[in-house]
Amino acid sequence: MSELTHFNDQGRARMVDVSDKTITSRTAVASTSIVVNEAIYHQIKDGSNKKGDVFAVAQVAGIMAAKNTATIIPMCHPLPLTGVDIRFEWNIDESIQHYEVLIRTEVKTTGLTGVEMEALTAASATALTVYDMCKASGKEMVIGPTMLQSKTGGKNGDYTRTDA
Repeated sequence: MSELTHFNDQGRARMVDVSDKTITSRTAVASTSIVVNEAIYHQIKDGSNKKGDVFAVAQVAGIMAAKNTATIIPMCHPLPLTGVDIRFEWNIDESIQHYEVLIRTEVKTTGLTGVEMEALTAASATALTVYDMCKASGKEMVIGPTMLQSKTGGKNGDYTRTDA
């Protein structure tokens, strides 16, 4: 493992200098989920939530979160994102009344550093927005786990999660 670069010569945190890195095409895919009750499932599916289209609002929130990651994660570099895609899929088992929204985010850039934090932030904000939009119908929703699924580009090469 290389020497940690997140500390200055005084042992204090610093933003890593990426100016010597190579500009490459970079992508990151993250995922999370949120388990909801049956009433919330039907509200989302039927478009009857009083706050509006849950997935549309959550999708915009996730995109905004990806674009603003550097403003909320202190050591992240502000990045010019070239693409953000957020997808939803239902995982349902009605026999046990399990209604889970799977959320998958993909973030792209061409730059000096990767977009893993942007993908993870987008996934988290998307799930939190689903919670916010639906909390009047049940506060027992469960978010997570949230994880990096894959990343491409950069000095450390590509990564693909193999255990989830």
